[in-house]
Amino acid sequence: MTTEVDYYELLGIERTADDTTIKSAFRKLAIKYHPDKNGGGKEHEAKFKAINEAYDCLKDPQKRAAYDRFGHAAFQNGGGGGGRQHPGFDAFSDIFESMFGEFAGGGGRQRQARGADLRYDMEISLEDAFHGKETDITIDVSGPCEPCGGTGASPGTMAKTCGTCRGHGKVRAQQGFFMVERPCPTCHGAGQTISDPCKSCRGEGRVDKTVTLAVNVPPGVDDGTRIRLSGQGEAGARGAPPGDLYIFLHVKPHAIFEREGTTLYARAPISFTTAALGGEIEIPGLDGELHTIRVAAGTQSGREVRQRGAGMPVLQGRGQGDLVVRIEVEIPTKLSARQKELLEEFRGLETGDECPVSHGFFDKLKKAVGG
Repeated sequence: MTTEVDYYELLGIERTADDTTIKSAFRKLAIKYHPDKNGGGKEHEAKFKAINEAYDCLKDPQKRAAYDRFGHAAFQNGGGGGGRQHPGFDAFSDIFESMFGEFAGGGGRQRQARGADLRYDMEISLEDAFHGKETDITIDVSGPCEPCGGTGASPGTMAKTCGTCRGHGKVRAQQGFFMVERPCPTCHGAGQTISDPCKSCRGEGRVDKTVTLAVNVPPGVDDGTRIRLSGQGEAGARGAPPGDLYIFLHVKPHAIFEREGTTLYARAPISFTTAALGGEIEIPGLDGELHTIRVAAGTQSGREVRQRGAGMPVLQGRGQGDLVVRIEVEIPTKLSARQKELLEEFRGLETGDECPVSHGFFDKLKKAVGG
């Protein structure tokens, strides 16, 4: 009587283990008990076969559900996974397919490679980034060949199933213990051959074209924002899916505003009288509105005044950032005789309390140098 070891116990995992845990446990045990690594001993060969059988069952959701309910009886008398020529090969190939890519696999028709993705660089103004814009772009791209409908075969003819790989796009070769799969050298993985290629596209199924595409730039985009136009890249060969077109936005520098995220920064020079006495200045925003900035009396150069909600829109969201105005006090360079007279009179009335920072600085400086 044959003793049937529980699959979960065999792999050393809980019955609630997820797919990642199951695969990880199998990987470790498969490497440990591989016959080539252990001199081909019968004990290790039997162990290797058993863990392959366990993984083959537990990796398949339907087989696992049946095993959880009925145990080994689910696969007896023709049930479940009977009739396999190479028990455990598909299971072990899953590991090597994830490690080496081209090795092993499902044996179905090879999927043709999709067309290449394309990049288009678009320059926009800060105003465009603020309001958004709709525009058209013209690009050179390969598209499906119209005479052959993208098949690559001359009109009235059809591609034939490749006789080398029988339409699978892959061929198998035995290398020691492993069965290796590679792209078919005859059809190059397409699974089909064309005896009479289309003269317009020379059997490629695609030709170069110039197309015009509409692009919608949403409000709030920033420098480096990427817009994806699905299916607008290069056409795939012989009817394979097309790639995508990625539009990278580049926002030109603005004469007035600088941007950090949704915050706009602007420099505002004001007269020294406005800085001393206080007042208001108006700054036109990107939204077309005049924003009144209140300047407090005694404002120093370099002070920042924040205007809430006057910055850039939030991309694909609600609300706006802020406008930050950096004050720069401008000292007059041209004065009339009367203005000079008034300033001289003001200087004569100074006590030092008007500018406590500078007054205190010179007092400290005198003390520091001894008098």
